[in-house]
Amino acid sequence: QVQFVESGGGLVQPGGSLRLSCAASGFTFSSSGMRWYRQPSGKEREFVAGITTLRGNTNYADSVKGRFTISRDNAKNTLYLQMNNLKLEDTAVYYCNAVRWANYWGQGTQVTVSS
Repeated sequence: QVQFVESGGGLVQPGGSLRLSCAASGFTFSSSGMRWYRQPSGKEREFVAGITTLRGNTNYADSVKGRFTISRDNAKNTLYLQMNNLKLEDTAVYYCNAVRWANYWGQGTQVTVSS
């Protein structure tokens, strides 16, 4: 079945960096656009970044533009999110999601930005 396993979260100081990974399985990874979402505690889940299939075109939420970079490795069925210059407001659980399998979610990975 469709599965996502997110990893790479942790505790980081403001201005720091983290690289999140999402291992996908159960579907043809290369044929689906992919997205990262995040959910701060007590708030709604929100879109962070997306990437298309073959061309790898990307788009970002205004709040992360210029700081985060989404990428994918179709050979490894893995999605990445490089997060630089992290801010307190980036604290959230981060999830990956496939456009074609939008109802499936992983456990997420916690990112905490704190001094």
